[in-house]
Amino acid sequence: MARPTITIADHAGACYGVQRALDLVEQVAADATGPVHTLGPLIHNPQVVAGLEAKGVTVVSEVPEPAEEGGVTLVLRTHGVVPQVERLAAQRGLAIVDATCPYVKRVHHAVERLQGQGYQILVVGESGHPEVEAILGHAPGAIAVADAAALDDVHVEPRVGVVVQTTQTKATLDAVVSSLTGVAREVCVVNTICAATSERQKAARDLAVRSDVMVVIGGRNSANTTRLATICSASCAATHHIETCDELDASWFEGAATIGVTAGASTPTAQIDELVEAIGRLV
Repeated sequence: MARPTITIADHAGACYGVQRALDLVEQVAADATGPVHTLGPLIHNPQVVAGLEAKGVTVVSEVPEPAEEGGVTLVLRTHGVVPQVERLAAQRGLAIVDATCPYVKRVHHAVERLQGQGYQILVVGESGHPEVEAILGHAPGAIAVADAAALDDVHVEPRVGVVVQTTQTKATLDAVVSSLTGVAREVCVVNTICAATSERQKAARDLAVRSDVMVVIGGRNSANTTRLATICSASCAATHHIETCDELDASWFEGAATIGVTAGASTPTAQIDELVEAIGRLV
């Protein structure tokens, strides 16, 4: 029997925002003379976060106090933070490095503008996710809705402004907007789904359709990676979401002729290459 083919999705792995954040932190770690912290994990990839910690970049859950000796550098994670946190860091005299993804910043600007125009703000996204919490912080009173069904618990006002978590699907956004039509008098939609997210979702879907087995690598705490696994599962029942190559099982590939590989936007290229090599050794 011929060895199976292993194909990487046309769009997979670290996006611009993630790579930009990693480059910023690598430079800060090399140049800083005092402690360097990230406010929450820089990205949702435990292996990358552990690698940064080995270089002296530690994760903190709240804004630290200034150190008595040597300046403290605080890196704002890719998902963004609420304005109050940034103000507190400045008040404490910390050196702030803003690694917020520029596409997430775009959502912040959108909700501020819509709220200033008098719209009720709805954020299509996962309540509790750090990106969504940061967006809500830029528009006090805004409401997060995970899907169209969540609107049942929302008092919809006559004028509604809608934005969306950058890693959501267009289908979820469309369903929410469709449900709002006829309920609200005016619905102003700003589609803030990141282009890289859409590209990765489409590429994953296209590859899954023609694959016997799909392997998705990335953090289990990564919303966009989990969504890729869900999308792949709809077309390829033998879809496996892993964080590291140690999780691979040779039995997954028995009888497979085509193996597809994709990765979340917080997965560096090196981890994808390692995965392909590891699968190659098993088949």
